[in-house]
Amino acid sequence: MTKLLLTLSFIIVSCWVEAQAVTDKALSPNVLQLNSSRTANDFDSLFNKFSAAKTTEKWQANYYAAVSLYLKNETLLKKAPGASLMEDNALARKIATGVWTIQKDNAEVNILLGLLYCQKIQLDGSQNNQLDLNVIAQSTAKAEASAAHNPRLTVLQAKIKEKSGDKSNADILYQKALGEFSNQNSSDSQSPSWGKQLVPNAQ
Repeated sequence: MTKLLLTLSFIIVSCWVEAQAVTDKALSPNVLQLNSSRTANDFDSLFNKFSAAKTTEKWQANYYAAVSLYLKNETLLKKAPGASLMEDNALARKIATGVWTIQKDNAEVNILLGLLYCQKIQLDGSQNNQLDLNVIAQSTAKAEASAAHNPRLTVLQAKIKEKSGDKSNADILYQKALGEFSNQNSSDSQSPSWGKQLVPNAQ
């Protein structure tokens, strides 16, 4: 009887592991599309895929759903700087904050939060909103402690300089980010690779 239970347990666990591997692999092609997407419709499509993804790491799917909305807004802002995009930004911040509650020390999540709040400031013109500035400062500090050479962190630092009117140092940081994107370890499929499109004039 014990042998039968052990065998059944082994089969169930094997099936479960295989199913999870399949669902987690399903995220990978969509993650890669973040770099090649160019239109709001592309990003909306990715947002829908990440939102509906069945995966053991639901926080990862939510992280990428928020990234999709963030990149969609950035794409639209390049075309129409005065566009009203607060609704998508608010939804992305809500999703990212939910991810942050279970991944507080995750540098990528902290960087995303910082970028989203920088975007919020750009969208609503609230340069002196201390709560937003505090979130950006705390997110940046947490990310710097564990991911000093992360290109998305460097982009966030560049955007902070840009917002403060320090264009020359922002440009230096953007160039640094380009180098960091080039040196990213592409063999790690779990590591985010999006963000090069945030660097002005990057190809």
